[in-house]
Amino acid sequence: MLFHITTREAWEQGARDGTIAADSLEEIGFVHLSTADQWPRTAARFFAGRTDLVLLTIDPSRLGGEVRFEQADGEAFPHLYASLEAASVIRVEALGLDREGIPTVRTEVR
Repeated sequence: MLFHITTREAWEQGARDGTIAADSLEEIGFVHLSTADQWPRTAARFFAGRTDLVLLTIDPSRLGGEVRFEQADGEAFPHLYASLEAASVIRVEALGLDREGIPTVRTEVR
């Protein structure tokens, strides 16, 4: 499984439209994803203090584009070179904050 952190609003809109918006696709040509081991560090580094987030669990076999594992910060992260389709999402979990303000799984949304 692969993971993507986004806002609840982006997820809800994407669930209606069929595609989850990802600014990085337009800006740099791919959607940032994480492995199960990577997403907590990604949440801590880039999303500390945010309370409007969800964690999307993605089935890679349902993705409509190429996933490349590319080096970033000393490890290989998965990058999706296509739009992130809502149909690839198999679980959605709300992220809450721990005592240090780091996002952590709170409840399953879907």
